Amino acid sequence: MEFQELKEYLDFKSDQYNNPNFIESDPIQIPHSYKIKEDIEISGFLASTIAWGNRKMIINSAAKMMNAMGNNPYDFVMNAKNEHIDSIDNIVHRTFNSEDFRYFIKSLKNIYVNHGGLEKVFSNNAHLNLQDRISNFKKVFFEIDHPIRTTKHISDPLKGSSSKRLNMYLRWLSRKDTKGVDFGIWKSISASELSCPLDVHSGNVARALGILNRKQNDQKALQELDAALRKFDPTDPVKYDFALFGLGVFEGIK
Repeated sequence: MEFQELKEYLDFKSDQYNNPNFIESDPIQIPHSYKIKEDIEISGFLASTIAWGNRKMIINSAAKMMNAMGNNPYDFVMNAKNEHIDSIDNIVHRTFNSEDFRYFIKSLKNIYVNHGGLEKVFSNNAHLNLQDRISNFKKVFFEIDHPIRTTKHISDPLKGSSSKRLNMYLRWLSRKDTKGVDFGIWKSISASELSCPLDVHSGNVARALGILNRKQNDQKALQELDAALRKFDPTDPVKYDFALFGLGVFEGIK
């Protein structure tokens, strides 16, 4: 397809899938259960962290984490006693387990008490691009004593990762749409800075459409895809995540 034809097609597909019906089968439904900013931030962060594999299983596992925190994630993070946190032992989602979950709770408390919260950490060093700030976030997240095994659950773009789950989380919190899907409650990060959550589905569709050539779904591929999507819409490039994801998951394009 020619540029304008492809843009119109992707705009149409983005609009088709960026609607409230999307929430029903997506992990974003977990933070949509909350109204308070910090509850949305924390529940969204935890749900996005385990967002790989079957989406129904992701949602069930994330709901189990919320239940373990009494469905009041911010209050639990700030006020739960260590013995209560350390007693949690029923969280398992693929390679993410209770040990990881217990550390995540303690690290989140450190971030809210000592760093001004999740938005503050991601928006610090605004002179850096967002992928560099994701790398800095990982350093802050693991600045307190932590299990070595848990570090694998936070990706690092500077080590070549596409950081799919963190880029998806940042889309949820920072991108404001008119459809009620993405929250847009983080005003310190512009939608124009965001990167597409690159995974198997979005990568395969992008290649099929001729807007991505690199074979691996890594940081170099993300940069290539971002450059292409910003040509279609420099102010809101990640709206096309809905198109790429929908075409792959719901329409079976590979």
